Amino acid sequence: MKITALETFLVAPRWLFLRIATDEGITGWGEPIVEGRADTVRAAVGELADYLIGTDPLRIEDHWQVLTKGGFYRGGPVLSSAVSGIDQALWDIAGKTYGVPVHQLLGGHVRDRVRVYAWVGGDTPSRAAEHAQEQIAAGFTAVKMNGSAQLAPIDTPASTQAVLDRVAAVREVLGDERDIAVDFHGRMSTAMSRRLLPLLEFLQPMFVEEPVLPEHARDLRQLVDSSSVPLAVGERLYSRWDFRDVLATGIAVAQPDVSHAGGISEVRRIASLAEVHDVSVAPHCPLGPISLAASLQLAFAIPNFLIQEQSLGIHYNRGSDLLDYLLDPSPFRFTDGYANRPLAPGLGIDIDEDAVRQAAEHGHSWRNPVWRHADGAFAEW
Repeated sequence: MKITALETFLVAPRWLFLRIATDEGITGWGEPIVEGRADTVRAAVGELADYLIGTDPLRIEDHWQVLTKGGFYRGGPVLSSAVSGIDQALWDIAGKTYGVPVHQLLGGHVRDRVRVYAWVGGDTPSRAAEHAQEQIAAGFTAVKMNGSAQLAPIDTPASTQAVLDRVAAVREVLGDERDIAVDFHGRMSTAMSRRLLPLLEFLQPMFVEEPVLPEHARDLRQLVDSSSVPLAVGERLYSRWDFRDVLATGIAVAQPDVSHAGGISEVRRIASLAEVHDVSVAPHCPLGPISLAASLQLAFAIPNFLIQEQSLGIHYNRGSDLLDYLLDPSPFRFTDGYANRPLAPGLGIDIDEDAVRQAAEHGHSWRNPVWRHADGAFAEW
């Protein structure tokens, strides 16, 4: 079997899909994307395609090694995301070739179902509480919310209290039998995180995500030592080498993204490295259906898996959502906050190719917002 073509599709709301065709009629799908840089990643996939055309798609590990290291310059979100989507598609082809889901090729399932969480929006405590109630009604047992809008490097007591009030409102709705995760999104300086984390302890979040920007990862140890709140990082780390020093800081949860961190092949290795440090894995995935399908295949095979992010109904998805590109939505029908084990070959989903091609005729040019502080200086989004 040989690879004959790689096609990419810009599809709303902000995704890039990849289709890899073979001379035996087996196709694989992947999702190579850097949100807001879709065209850049698309160009990278095109450059990597020059090597892949005519090769055996089942040599997944050899392809991973060549694609990540064969160009001399290595790493970074664009290259690793391009490789991620290719890797997903190759595993999809492998599963379809052998007639089994990808998790079976990874050693078989280690759990019967996978816990997932839903997003909670709302700028005020009351609105956040309402959204949390909606997710409870939908059967979810865990939610994640942003900790705040933009914050100054050292903000006021009122801004600090606003964070606490919103999280407390959601905790009150959830009660003690459900979980809440709080995403700091890299918006907090180390000083603000050091202030906020001890104040959040009584609300017992499952974890606080990205308490510092990745370039300040050396500060994680002092944050771990400053409070009992479990810390989670990883959506902007792109390889096991990026995670190596971070895992040793005492974080509780690693969050590699299967569309950014080298695909199924590398996220599996990151999870094994995390296990050495007694760190759980909660794959980052606010993306499309292919990325979620790949994440779930990993979730069933990773022993130290904690919980899976998914983006159904998230605010990014206005106008188009994950189910719009599937022939059968049943793989993403969650029961009591859990995903059932996929049994179909490959990634376990059937992409509606006609819908993808139609959406790609319009494409998208999504960009993340640029925030500014009151004085006009750039603020972290």
